[in-house]
Amino acid sequence: MLFLMTDQHRLDTLGAYGNQVVPTPHLDRLAATGALFRRCYTPTAICTPARASLLTGQQPFRHKLLANQERNVGYNEDLAPGTFTFPQALRNVGYACGLIGKWHIGTERNAASYGFDGPDLPGWHNPVDHEDYQAYLAERGLPPVSTSEEIRGIYPNGRPGNLLAARLHQPVEATFEAYLATRAIDMLRLYAERYTRTGRPFFLELSFFGPHLPYLLPDEYFDLIDPAEVQLPASVAETFEGKPAVQRKYSDHWAYDTFSLHQSRKLIAIYWGYVALIDAQIGRVLNALDEVGLTDETAVFFTADHGEFTGAHRLHDKGPAMYEDIYRIPAIIRVPGERPTTRDELVLLTDFTATILDLAEVDTSPAVDSRTLLPLVRGDEVDWPDEAVCEFHGHHFPYVQRMLRAGSYKLVVNPESVNELYDLSSDPDELRNRYNDPTIADVRDRLVQRLYEILQARGDNFYHWMTSTDPIGSRTTLNPSRAPGETTQSRP
Repeated sequence: MLFLMTDQHRLDTLGAYGNQVVPTPHLDRLAATGALFRRCYTPTAICTPARASLLTGQQPFRHKLLANQERNVGYNEDLAPGTFTFPQALRNVGYACGLIGKWHIGTERNAASYGFDGPDLPGWHNPVDHEDYQAYLAERGLPPVSTSEEIRGIYPNGRPGNLLAARLHQPVEATFEAYLATRAIDMLRLYAERYTRTGRPFFLELSFFGPHLPYLLPDEYFDLIDPAEVQLPASVAETFEGKPAVQRKYSDHWAYDTFSLHQSRKLIAIYWGYVALIDAQIGRVLNALDEVGLTDETAVFFTADHGEFTGAHRLHDKGPAMYEDIYRIPAIIRVPGERPTTRDELVLLTDFTATILDLAEVDTSPAVDSRTLLPLVRGDEVDWPDEAVCEFHGHHFPYVQRMLRAGSYKLVVNPESVNELYDLSSDPDELRNRYNDPTIADVRDRLVQRLYEILQARGDNFYHWMTSTDPIGSRTTLNPSRAPGETTQSRP
């Protein structure tokens, strides 16, 4: 198995998902020969919790890694000892497991702690000071990282804002992305030789740190896309009217309104260039798979931990707003012998966990919030629920949310503010919050009730809040007048 992953990657940057500007021939080829999932969602749009969900097959509320360590607001920073993880399950049945690239799941235990071979590359962005990368540059006589033309906004307090992009003064082969692809190819050849000689199967993950901001690109990709070819997202018309106040504050934090329209287009153009750079490096790895003769025996996955705003809703990065831009993610799976297909079921990043286990013929039940995607890859007609639940717990500050995506609707429950309801069939850019719209009150009440039932069945205690604040009807097993531990009965 070859698992390709990116960080903070918008689905709409790929040709396979309709982008006609960004050159992504290698991922498009993978999509054309595999299963393309058009409605895949991350369980939470932030790196560490999402990646921990992939590792364990559990929703964040269950595995309890709820924030990135760099902005941790008091949550756990490592998985509890004994937590099920898929690489340990694979190693138990003889697999070699390798990880080249981003880890970002804990501070006390690294990838090797869970059975992965490969250099230890922790953190949220390219660790360009890492000794192995420095050795890679030195061996090839390549220059170190150096940048210019920084692009920043201005914070509300007048200070320079976050670095969003800069020109990188390195040739492509010196970039951290090229380094990761080279190391992955080295490990692929090692695993392939061993597989051919002994039959030992392998799981190899290549996890890029990009296209996460800041977008640091060499000339070839910094200038690849003409900003004139960039159409700004329709949601830059966001007024935040009827929305949680935190979204307007977050827009100020990312200083969106301090950029000109040309600068906003240039930022998107650079981001698209970053996607093209990564696609080219993925192409190198896929070509190496062809060269070692294992393409017809290797399942290949591609996905991302979450998306990126790039100006949508006047925001950058990700954060306390459960919009499609950051929750809907690319997802491609190619399994040898299966015909190409396109699937529209609502699936989650966590479902990749059970799929990996299923391919290895390992029990999938410990991945308790995961469901194998292999029947969908095979093109089977499957009774698949048309709903998905996502969650958020905070980033710069504690901020809890739950979201139900069902049919064409999205419900978001925000305890600190107003709830949100969007009809994506008529409002794909999620500009109009219809939670208090009386014409769809029946839809709202049905979705609230359904979310409540799912959370209660899972043991996600967020449902306690909904018991007192949301229109859940009379069907609740929670009686707040009873003491803890007392038996309760459903009311008729």
